[in-house]
Amino acid sequence: MNTKQIEGKSGEVEATRYLKRNGYKIICNNFRCQQGEIDIIAKDKDEIVFVEVKTRTSKNYGEAREAVDKNKKKHIMDAAKYYLYKENRENSYVRIDVIEIYIKKNKIILNHIKQAI
Repeated sequence: MNTKQIEGKSGEVEATRYLKRNGYKIICNNFRCQQGEIDIIAKDKDEIVFVEVKTRTSKNYGEAREAVDKNKKKHIMDAAKYYLYKENRENSYVRIDVIEIYIKKNKIILNHIKQAI
């Protein structure tokens, strides 16, 4: 694994911990299908939440959430639709969140953006 992959995995671990601490039930991590990938699928009360995690060590290239561009949004939405179809949950309440993780000198700053997409 390269440095970026390690950084991304550690961000996903932190995001999962955060969600659990806040009462979310984790359904799946790293759901992959032909349509795309979803970092975390969780349940928040009666909603299925699809979470995209973006991890950065600086803001030199902009905010982490800015990396969720039009193309990435389409892949997330298509993968979410496929997951709902596959699991027969097409009538569920859903939302798509983004969690930004900034890692600086072993300090973690997390920003949870609900209904980001």
